[in-house]
Amino acid sequence: MSRIEDFHREMPAMLDHKGVWEGLYTHINRDAEVIDKHKVQVTCEFPTSGDYAYIQHNHFKWDDGREFKMDLPGVYRDGRLWWDLETFSGSAWQTKDNLILLNLDRKDDPGANFFEIISMGSTGKHRSRTWHWFKDGQLFKRTLCDEWKISS
Repeated sequence: MSRIEDFHREMPAMLDHKGVWEGLYTHINRDAEVIDKHKVQVTCEFPTSGDYAYIQHNHFKWDDGREFKMDLPGVYRDGRLWWDLETFSGSAWQTKDNLILLNLDRKDDPGANFFEIISMGSTGKHRSRTWHWFKDGQLFKRTLCDEWKISS
């Protein structure tokens, strides 16, 4: 059995995220004040061959015209999906309740890391992601992600 087949068998809830999602990301500080808000389009794909079990393509757009794109290829090993990219490293795993959890260390901001929780609505057309950001062990912001699927 290949690593990709292991990934599909051991993290089946991830496969529900396949497709194109649009959404709104709101960053708030510890006092719940909005410090940033932007739109996003996220494409989640699951290659059936090659090195990567998962590739996420992000396209962020701000109302002032700024845009940022990034690709996030992940490999599957030891029961988790792993990333080791220029800006961050870490892993994701699935809970028994089909939540996806991530623990990521920021390489571009030493001492910073975040924990992410991804939950899918019962229809599979809406999902929520929350990021809890820490710097040197102290919470400094949260990101609230509201997303809806626009294509499979």
